Amino acid sequence: MGQQTRADLTEKIVTAVGEVVGNAERPVALHAPKFTDESMGNLRDCITTGWVSSGGAFVTEFENLTAAYTGAAHAIAVVNGTAALHAALRLAGVGRDDEVVMPALTFVATANAATYQHAIPHFADVEPATMGLDPAKLDARLETIGERRSDGLYNKQTNRRIAAIVPMHTFGHPVDIVGLLAVAEKHGVPIVEDAAESLGSTYRGRHTGTFGRIGILSYNGNKILTTGGGGMILTNDPELADEARHLTTTAKAPHPYEYVHDRAGFNYRMPNVNAAIGCAEMKQLDETVAAKRRLHARYAEVFADLDDIDLFTGPDHAECNCWLNAIVLAPGCAELRNPVIEALNEAKLQARPIWRPMHTLEMYRGCPADDLSVTMDLAARVINVPSSAYLA
Repeated sequence: MGQQTRADLTEKIVTAVGEVVGNAERPVALHAPKFTDESMGNLRDCITTGWVSSGGAFVTEFENLTAAYTGAAHAIAVVNGTAALHAALRLAGVGRDDEVVMPALTFVATANAATYQHAIPHFADVEPATMGLDPAKLDARLETIGERRSDGLYNKQTNRRIAAIVPMHTFGHPVDIVGLLAVAEKHGVPIVEDAAESLGSTYRGRHTGTFGRIGILSYNGNKILTTGGGGMILTNDPELADEARHLTTTAKAPHPYEYVHDRAGFNYRMPNVNAAIGCAEMKQLDETVAAKRRLHARYAEVFADLDDIDLFTGPDHAECNCWLNAIVLAPGCAELRNPVIEALNEAKLQARPIWRPMHTLEMYRGCPADDLSVTMDLAARVINVPSSAYLA
């Protein structure tokens, strides 16, 4: 590709994104929250009544609304998605010096949550169709390094137990979770599902986060539904749900006035003020998802006739919430990633690359890892573009 052609493609991409954004006031954020009047009313209720912390009726209501929406039997609200994942790994039995298999192409919280449990991230490759864990490649990896023992699967190369597999639904696009469940069952490793980005996404009609023994959601400020900060643990196991509630409320035993704690728990319970926003925003979630899908369709239209670039659409068997739209440069155009991002931001259209692969970060460079060629290839070519629902 010549210099003039590179400049032309960059200009065409900026023009295409600008066409989708239309008359939106610049600058245009990558993803901006939008709150309803009911959210403000709920917050006033919290302040007026004094129920602003981890007690209060909104927390339970938000849990019930989320369980009903996702189809999970139980939902436990916590302070953020990272806390939810940390607690979920603990609940799944991950312990010190265990290994946790996860995609190298993920947000750092996935790896950090394992580290909080004194476990070791074990990085696996992704497949281009989903940008999530590749079941076939993971199966081959576990066949090569795995050894079944009485207490689980062990990595023969490190002599450490492989305690969990953590799939992540990239940008809300469901991973091949059924394929991964088959791999997990074959090798005797539980799945902890990182659905932080995929509230509103389904795989063959079933909501993400409900396939593994335990799953999590995030309500960070940039998510499709935000509570300012917040996360949710999902499970169909009643005993695990009870343990999750206990563990995330400092493991305090019920008592009218005594402070009795039966283990070192976490102060992870979601505050009522955050849940108050969540209760209101759940009422417009379907509308938000619909708007996000319209925006995705609009991006598909404007990029359809551009060579050397594709809009990432995910697999046919899943319905994505279209949380973040991503364009993928052709393999021969990887050198354009940063110039395109810079040009978009100069035009006040916020853009960013995908996360740096976890195994390239200083603190995780020594962790076990499979061949990560697809991860590295995608990391060099993916660009996120403005995706706020109000743009639809």
